[in-house]
Amino acid sequence: MIYVISGPSGSGKTTLIREVLSRVPGLRFSVSHTTRPKRAGEMDGRDYHFVNEKVFQRMVRRGEFIEWAVVHNFYYGTAARELRQAGRNDLVLDIDVQGAAQVKRKVRGAVFVFILPPNYQELKARLKKRGLDDPAVVRRRLERARQEIRSYHRFDYLVINDDLKEATRELESIIRCHRCRRLSRERRVAAILKSFGIKSPQG
Repeated sequence: MIYVISGPSGSGKTTLIREVLSRVPGLRFSVSHTTRPKRAGEMDGRDYHFVNEKVFQRMVRRGEFIEWAVVHNFYYGTAARELRQAGRNDLVLDIDVQGAAQVKRKVRGAVFVFILPPNYQELKARLKKRGLDDPAVVRRRLERARQEIRSYHRFDYLVINDDLKEATRELESIIRCHRCRRLSRERRVAAILKSFGIKSPQG
């Protein structure tokens, strides 16, 4: 199963994903490629695959990305090999709304979750507090957030990140609940039926 987590910069989606990865077994984080500079504390291959624009463009030409987009003047993309390497684990993608739209067109059955801030002023305060960008960049991020939030109706689930603990519980619940859907468990159910000597639900 693929879980696509999107939301405006500062909504807290990366923190929420990190919390859920530590709580829910069988999840694997999809490491995106990007051309943006590495930030303090980030590690290549763990947070992102950091590449230059020439390498990224070559990957685009070769059709190596399941999705890619330009965000805040940098390229971001999910390599198709991330899906192949997931194995038996469910895959969690942390991507923007452009990338989510591409995945929706290409991957059947993926689950889409949008992370919302409680309000505009809180998002503005969070972006300023983290101190990663100058005022001009913060303004651009806020304007982009206005655009991205308009896409909320294209997602299956919404999580309002007003309280981190509650938002984490909600995202965890979405994943655990979706895993219990009948179609998600057909393989395991087939083995259980076989142990009863039943070939099909009608058998």
